[in-house]
Parts: sequence; structure tokens; C-alpha cells
Amino acid sequence: MNIQFIMDYLSSLSRNNNREWYHANKDDYKKANAEFEKLLQTLILEIGKFDSSILHNNPKDLTFKMVRDTRFSHDKSPYNPAFRAHISAKGKLPVPVGYYLMIKPGNHSFFGGGLFADMFKEATTRIRDYISQNGEEWEKIIHKPDFEKYFTVQGTALKNVPAGYEKEHPQAEYLKLKNWYLEYTLKDEELKDAEIFLAKAAELFQIIKPFNDYLNKALEGFQMPER
Repeated sequence: MNIQFIMDYLSSLSRNNNREWYHANKDDYKKANAEFEKLLQTLILEIGKFDSSILHNNPKDLTFKMVRDTRFSHDKSPYNPAFRAHISAKGKLPVPVGYYLMIKPGNHSFFGGGLFADMFKEATTRIRDYISQNGEEWEKIIHKPDFEKYFTVQGTALKNVPAGYEKEHPQAEYLKLKNWYLEYTLKDEELKDAEIFLAKAAELFQIIKPFNDYLNKALEGFQMPER
């Protein structure tokens, strides 16, 4: 797989973020996309060594479109110059949570995990309830040395603990969140060697797995709303 070609294509798209350039260079997009899918296939096999629930996935089904919805944005650039994928037991759906990858030049690439979406009230309630009742398990996961070396829990937070939960709860700061996710940002030079990149991805995703497992236990039985 040729990560450098992916980076070069995305850098060019970032400098020429318009429909004319995009369509004039559609062949390069197809080649870069094919390289990204090769990368995903290898990554699926690596993750599968410690999480077999994702092995059935087809890379084509895990990626997100580059086209942006600019209707309510001041930035009218038509494309997001990034290749993105979410690898979980049910593909790229936000639930169950899985392993997130974004490749974007300018030191914006990252590995991630957890629940990024914050618009599903039922999912948020399920996780809050689970944390409030299983706080010790939560603390053990997020305070493991290898976890703390790379990650801190992030999310969209309310100002106060929501109604129905103890204000002085030991995990009060986490009960304020509407989503719970992890990010490890990558510098561009960390993507130059595909083997090193994949080894790092596998290492970090394995650290993320207990966090994902915890959230997925909380989300067991959750049904994605129908569109």
C-alpha cells in the first residue's frame, strides 16, 4: 500500500478544493482510494488478531464520503480532504463503537475509538447509566498506564451533571458528557512508513479495545434510528 500517494493526493485536493480540479483528477482519487482500501484490509486483519468481531468487514463499506454538506457552513469548500473509516462489528455505523481512522495531511491524522456521535439521546442515557452503576470498572480502564500514556477521554460536555444523577457521583465529570471518545493525533512523518504505521495502529487500537468493550456493554440492545 502506498500511504505517500494518499497523502500527496489529499495535499493537492486541499490546495485545489473545487469541483473542477476534483473531476479533472478523478483517476488520482480512484488510485488513492484503492490504496486506502488496501490499508484498511491490512488493518482489519491486524485488529482481527485481538478482536475477531470486525474480520467480516469489506473495506469499501467502512469509508466515508469526502463531499461536505456546506448548507450551514461559512466554509463552502466542497470536499473534506481526508480519508476516513470506522471499523466495528457493524461496519461504519456509530453503534456499536469501534476503531476510527482518519488520514489528513497537516498533522491532522488520528486513530480513535469510542462514541463520537452525540445526537443519540438513548445511547447517551445508556452510557451514563452504565458509568453511574459501574464506575470502578470505568476507572480501571481509563487509568491503566498504557491507556493514560496515549489517551484521555474526550466528549461534548454539559455544564452540570444532568438530572437523575448524583451531583457528587465519583464519575460526575464523565456523566456530564454526551459522547465519549479517544483520539491519538499523528504527525505527517508518522505515515511515511506503512509497516510502522500499521504496527502503531494495531498497538493503539488494542489499548482502545477495553474502552470500546465497556461502551458496547452499555449500548447492548441499542437500535440505530431509522432514516
